[in-house]
Amino acid sequence: MSARRGPTTGMGRKGFPQNPLLVLAVVRDWYQEGMGETHDGPRSEAEACLRALAGDHARLREDQWTAIRALVLERRRALVVQRTGWGKSAVYFVATRLLRDRGAGPTVIVSPLLALMRNQIEAAERAGICARTVNSANTDDWERVFAEVEAGVVDVLLVSPERLNNPDFRDMVLPRLAAGAGLVVVDEAHCISDWGHDFRPDYRRLRTLLAELPDGVPVLATTATANARVTQDVAEQLTPQPGHGPGTPRASDAAGDRHDEVLVLRGSLERESLRLAVVRLPTAEQRLAWLAERLDELPGSGIVYTLTVAAAHEIAGFLRDRGYEVAAYSGQTDPAERLQAERDLLDNKLKALVATSALGMGFDKPDLGFIVHVGAPQSPVAYYQQIGRAGRGVDRAEVILLPGTEDRDIWAYFASLAFPPEPIVRTTLDALASAGRPLSTGALEPMVDLGRSRLEMMLKVLDVDGAVRRVKGGWTATGRPWAYDRERYERVAAERAREQQAMLDYLSTTTCREEFLRLRLDDPQAAPCGRCDNCTGRPWSAEVSGTGAEEAGRRLRRPGVEVAPRRMWPTGVKDDLGVSGRIPAAALAEPGRALGRLTDIGWGNRLRELLADTAPDTEVPGEVFDAVVKVLSAWDWAERPAGVVTIASRSRPRLVASLGERIARIGRLPHLGQVAAVGDPGPRRHNSAQRLRSVWHSLTLPDELAAAMASAPGPILLVDDRVDTGWTMTVAARLLREAGAPAVLPLVLAVPN
Repeated sequence: MSARRGPTTGMGRKGFPQNPLLVLAVVRDWYQEGMGETHDGPRSEAEACLRALAGDHARLREDQWTAIRALVLERRRALVVQRTGWGKSAVYFVATRLLRDRGAGPTVIVSPLLALMRNQIEAAERAGICARTVNSANTDDWERVFAEVEAGVVDVLLVSPERLNNPDFRDMVLPRLAAGAGLVVVDEAHCISDWGHDFRPDYRRLRTLLAELPDGVPVLATTATANARVTQDVAEQLTPQPGHGPGTPRASDAAGDRHDEVLVLRGSLERESLRLAVVRLPTAEQRLAWLAERLDELPGSGIVYTLTVAAAHEIAGFLRDRGYEVAAYSGQTDPAERLQAERDLLDNKLKALVATSALGMGFDKPDLGFIVHVGAPQSPVAYYQQIGRAGRGVDRAEVILLPGTEDRDIWAYFASLAFPPEPIVRTTLDALASAGRPLSTGALEPMVDLGRSRLEMMLKVLDVDGAVRRVKGGWTATGRPWAYDRERYERVAAERAREQQAMLDYLSTTTCREEFLRLRLDDPQAAPCGRCDNCTGRPWSAEVSGTGAEEAGRRLRRPGVEVAPRRMWPTGVKDDLGVSGRIPAAALAEPGRALGRLTDIGWGNRLRELLADTAPDTEVPGEVFDAVVKVLSAWDWAERPAGVVTIASRSRPRLVASLGERIARIGRLPHLGQVAAVGDPGPRRHNSAQRLRSVWHSLTLPDELAAAMASAPGPILLVDDRVDTGWTMTVAARLLREAGAPAVLPLVLAVPN
């Protein structure tokens, strides 16, 4: 309430005054505050700051002021769940300005993406707020930034969640920041919850950070995509632990929920500018052709989302061939290229960014006119979060989903990256406990059958749980008791399966599409939008020209992907295999070729079908072989192969043997034999060290093949069905090179991505 309200004597039940004149005065003040007409006190200060941030027309929403008042005047903790574009960043920038004017320390914002940080810094500068960031892309600036923080120059410091467990940052910088912070903000707070669609283990560390804050430091968490379960989970993690926090009375949120001392403000998720639609097309060629033929009809500039990096590059390449100004964007894109692509889209120099979910959070372009998904995200919540980037500053934005038959395969792949089973976790803890020293992730790989990224994720979860700790030099076991929460992991997996089914239901629903999504987000105000294809009865045409489909088909069927050779031996195999460091040039394979990627939308569909675990072992299909011939024809090798060698396959001997034999015949090359597989390599391994060990002793050269290598007049074309980790091809190439092959040219049907 306004600072001018004066004493509140004579108050009755629920804080309302018993005197009718006082009732009228309170109602008048409430009305004036709601209309932005209060001209003194904290709210007028807040309104002035907002106008500096967003322009003279800007006025605080009532829930914005409620959150700001809770942070600045009551030093509370608050969770704000509001739609994209509602103005959540305005809350923490305005609160920062007011707190700083009252002598508080800088605001620390935990923000998940560099793109989001860049937008936040630019927005802060508009309001006269000095903002700085520390992240992996500006390590050279850290010392200067920390000096500015110490000098009191910095109003806002943005940090990535990964910084929270960097040993130096966690032990030396973070305690000083926490002790002197005036406000702590957790942006994209749904990442805290492993029930959420974008869970990040580093975010779970925030609970420890918040528990160690001095009394009276307010905390704000914000998100646009949290259903009731995620909201409750995040609120519980924000709740001050005994002995911490501002110690204010419990308060209820706008919906009547109560989360101890956390104020929860949930608003309507309606987006009045969005026009949602689904267009079903049976093939990848038709989806790509439809996009190329309709892109000019879509307003302004926008985003074309894909599920994989390979698809982003494939689609961007085709659209460029059709004359569109587009760029591919993913987590693998060079940071400088990503920044330039963002700027080009902001300046409307591009019709579209063709992006993975790396652009899902934090990209702020109010006039974004459309979003098209080529492939469906695996949950309605994730989908609503991504489409929320569109139509924030325009009256109409088109949102179109082009689902694909391959979507479920991609969902299944992401599901396979869930938290590992208990035996693998116990093996990791035992290895750390018995090491007697910190072990790096690379040093752990030979002991644990997990790929690098999945091992890193598991260690982060164990760190949050207190079972391990990241220190200089790697990871150590804490010795604290730890229980494998199988029930929780199974519940989370079941929730993921329900989300995927809900996404399939969205595709086929005949009811309002926006209402469907908002109900999945537990929006109590969900109602038919009157704008989507189902509400209006005006779907987009699924018609595609024959010429367009043919052009798209030729693009997608264009074969050939370069396969980079392994150049370094993995860490941790020197003692038993006797190799380490750089692979000698005399043992290296040359850069190879693959027909396609398993994750792309062209050959990927056919290759996934051919190489599926349940697929029968057959001779190489005609259309696949014809495409391989095109790969060979386009290969710009320095010297033509002098012979063909295959790698013996335990799972697909007919496929690999027939592929090698037919290549030899059509190329008029001798088929020199195959690298033999001996013994039992055991189950398929998932990381470099374990995979190398399994193939090191299981591959050998028969005497006849070794003799042929000794007199080989030129490079050897080495054929297999697929490359996963790359170590089977690396070991086979090493054997051939050591036997005398002057060069080895790997050729496979598929690579993962």
